[in-house]
Amino acid sequence: MVSLAIIILAIYSMKNKSTYTEENIRSLDWKEHIRIRPGMYIGKLGDGSSPDDGIYILLKEVLDNCIDEFVMGAGKTIEISIKENTVSVRDYGRGIPLGKVVDVVSKMNTGGKYDSRAFKKSVGLNGVGTKAVNALSEKFAVESNRDKETKQALFEYGNLIDDTPVESSNKRRGTKVVFIPDNKIFKNYKYRKEYVERMIKNYVYLNPGLTIDYNGEKYFSENGLMDLLTDQTNESDLLYPIIHIRGEDIEIAISHSKTQYSEEYHSFVNGQHTTQGGTHQAAFREGLVKTIREHFGKNYDASDIRKSIIAAVSIKVMEPVFESQTKTKLGSTDMGGDMPTVRSYIVDFLSNKLDNFLHKNPSIAESIQKKIIQAEKERKELSGIRKLAKDRAKKANLHNKKLRDCRVHLPDLKKDRRLDSTLFITEGDSASGSITKSRDVNTQAVFSLRGKPLNTFGMSKKIVYENEEFNLLQAALNIEESLEDLRYNNIVIATDADVDGMHIRLLLITFFLQFFPELIKEGHLYILQTPLFRVRDKKETIYCYSEQERKNAINILRGKHEITRFKGLGEISPDEFKYFIGDDIRLDPVMLDRRTTIEELLHFYMGKNTPNRQKFIINNLKVELDYVEGNTELVE
Repeated sequence: MVSLAIIILAIYSMKNKSTYTEENIRSLDWKEHIRIRPGMYIGKLGDGSSPDDGIYILLKEVLDNCIDEFVMGAGKTIEISIKENTVSVRDYGRGIPLGKVVDVVSKMNTGGKYDSRAFKKSVGLNGVGTKAVNALSEKFAVESNRDKETKQALFEYGNLIDDTPVESSNKRRGTKVVFIPDNKIFKNYKYRKEYVERMIKNYVYLNPGLTIDYNGEKYFSENGLMDLLTDQTNESDLLYPIIHIRGEDIEIAISHSKTQYSEEYHSFVNGQHTTQGGTHQAAFREGLVKTIREHFGKNYDASDIRKSIIAAVSIKVMEPVFESQTKTKLGSTDMGGDMPTVRSYIVDFLSNKLDNFLHKNPSIAESIQKKIIQAEKERKELSGIRKLAKDRAKKANLHNKKLRDCRVHLPDLKKDRRLDSTLFITEGDSASGSITKSRDVNTQAVFSLRGKPLNTFGMSKKIVYENEEFNLLQAALNIEESLEDLRYNNIVIATDADVDGMHIRLLLITFFLQFFPELIKEGHLYILQTPLFRVRDKKETIYCYSEQERKNAINILRGKHEITRFKGLGEISPDEFKYFIGDDIRLDPVMLDRRTTIEELLHFYMGKNTPNRQKFIINNLKVELDYVEGNTELVE
């Protein structure tokens, strides 16, 4: 007997059956395909609040070509200017061959890097990079200077607008690219100096002898990856002086942190920052454990050897294969040519060079062994507590509603950076309820706090397992063993914009700084900005995130209007909340000042130095106009 559901489904299918003919076949030109499917070429779009947002990938694609020129021995200086979202990049390399200037930036699969004689160990080999920048920019200009001649071309949204003939010129050789990202694709975007600066520093660390001038400030490195670790971690936080060893196609820098719990790696291939690691990073971790065990003649647990390690590894391979267009994870298993595999090359290098270093520096070897023994002791002390905590977390996940999970997570998305996964940490049921009803259930999860969390300043890792809130949060993030298992790319603190909400933010940031600082260092932690005011009339609604935006909205809606001051997230209806956590979401990244150690930072803000903190608050106090029930009042 045929069920009613099958009959209904058959009727519906017949009514909605579409034809499939020659008219359904469509060919897209190069720029249309990039603009329709930008994620295939640059990963996720974003607004610049995250270091892997598309606007930084555009900059990186242009810079990679400049770096390749330097590597080939052509040009030791790169000039970068970013002003009001107009990006200018000028190198002093050989310059694009003048007859191919337009083709190189607008014809797919066109470039000089296919000729391995010219670019043996280049980053970009697919001839896509600058084409994507061109197609995704409202304006894109390229200028090439070589052999006392110059050639220029101007594009808008990938369309050629002006193609000037070759002219005589006295300009120094090299290439200049100027572009403005399309604000219809990258909505409300802005370049953050901190992220651009980090990218530039990585380039100079990997290319000693290169100078990059960014908005008038020069960046230069003499000691390569040793300078990287020195910059990433305050010297006083390192257990011993940085181990720095080099080979023909490899460079490694290693130390251990005094305070950090997890592993921290910075890995690179042919100058490309592989933020998701890959075969080279896995080989380094394996080689480190093997070398340490053999050096000390002890079968130490791998987790104890690698606990608190801070390391950077850079290798150069022939024609590298990456797992995505944005080149964030190396997939190659071979070094290229007659070279061995990536794994054997790195493991053998460490077994030889690192072992020799430790023999020549017995005091550093002793520090490492003491750190391993300490890690082993702590692991055994915590083993019982961890088991109980895991059991509690499993039961809690089954029987309460603290975590409203999403369907896909960061490990699922690592091969497809077009999507993001986000965990909102909220206070109370009303706020979490509004976000839960408004969220994208595929990629956005919600974790609800119960009241104010514990102040963890000065406490040991033991408290993370004994405190129910933090134990469940750690379990939700899946970061107990390693950050490689992190389930969400964005961890967003979503609290009310009042004193209590600010206090909860501070306590959560303290927790992450104390036990998982790498989450902050790697750009995973954010603060959600939600509107303070809603200004509307019968035709238009404007959400305002500051007093100045409220004033601007009043000027726009000059007639009769209504102003609402949002006191908390729970007051914002789900229908409205969807606008604040969707495409127009505003996130402020939590960043660390490298000049201050985490220990100093926590001690100042969370320690017992109340007089100094009071003085700091008074000196930095901002008096804000607060709109309450139609009246303007001063609120401190």
